Amino acid sequence: MIPEELQLIIDTAEESMKEAVAFCKKEFSHIRAGKASTTLLDGIKVNYYGSQTPLNQLASVSAPEARLLVVQPFDKSTMEDIEKAIMASGLGLNPNNDGMMIRIPLPLLSEERRKELVKHAKEVGEKARISIRNTRRDANDEIKKTVQDESLPEDSRFESEDEVQKLTDTYTSAVDSALEVKESEIMTV
Repeated sequence: MIPEELQLIIDTAEESMKEAVAFCKKEFSHIRAGKASTTLLDGIKVNYYGSQTPLNQLASVSAPEARLLVVQPFDKSTMEDIEKAIMASGLGLNPNNDGMMIRIPLPLLSEERRKELVKHAKEVGEKARISIRNTRRDANDEIKKTVQDESLPEDSRFESEDEVQKLTDTYTSAVDSALEVKESEIMTV
């Protein structure tokens, strides 16, 4: 039976690990794979009347075809700003503005570009795993300190550290499986 003080530390660590996995998955959604996805443009901010506004607040984004994104601005005067923001995003996209909407054709990815994207995805996955391991280390340090300060039994410390390790393994494997899915998505032609 894990004492309440230590269970609180474990719960906090688990919350932090969940956030690392969620962050990783969110970052993966911004990495372009073979087919069009509206989440590709989620991170783009547009200069709108002097403030950086998320693209999805200025326009509706849709993917009518597998290789095409369509951005329909709510206010036609923002067309050029949206177009500039998409070009400056570093996603390698070339938007076409017809005065009514912005069409963004997604070119086929070269083998070299796919490998670069996989490498980037692996870096994102590694950052998430590092974050999870840092959370484990911090939780274990806090557990040791609490056991010492509160004069709790040593067995509860080992039991708590085992629990933290199980969480670490669970969330690390979640990152690994998300990375595997993203890798296969990128490499599928």
